[in-house]
Amino acid sequence: MIDRAHNLPLNRQAKVLGISRGSVYDLPRAVPAADLALMRAIDALHLEYPFAGSRRLQGLLDADGHRAGRLDVATLMKRMGIEAFDRRPNTSKPTPGHKIFPYLLRKPPVTRANQVWAMDITYTPGLRLPHRRRRRVQPQGPGLAALDHHGRRLLHRGRREGDGALLTCH
Repeated sequence: MIDRAHNLPLNRQAKVLGISRGSVYDLPRAVPAADLALMRAIDALHLEYPFAGSRRLQGLLDADGHRAGRLDVATLMKRMGIEAFDRRPNTSKPTPGHKIFPYLLRKPPVTRANQVWAMDITYTPGLRLPHRRRRRVQPQGPGLAALDHHGRRLLHRGRREGDGALLTCH
């Protein structure tokens, strides 16, 4: 497209073609042989582990004997046009149409028992139960009722001299 031997200056040729003048003067360079070998190894590993990103691929390459940093691997992946096939966290974008609820406990002080309750869903990977999650409802504040990890209700007795045992209710 660009003819360097033509009478029309290079900048005018670039303007007529609608391309950047800097791309006319910058000649493409050949890719080094070491980068080509690394790109072949990245391609083979990407076919085997399509979910692996630049960090994991760098570790796999290191295990295979290739010396490359993570940013080198990321740059070569961009040049090759490959990326990991994995979900990415998208926590900062609200879902369209989803109602955003205000945080109601920002200002009011907690001054009495059973005024504020909080719930936590804890994932326990080692359990062999049909329900792999357990819920624990914990009231916030001193001397309040709570649930143990089996879901049984624990009641705190009043704080008297020598009386601080827990009662278990089923």
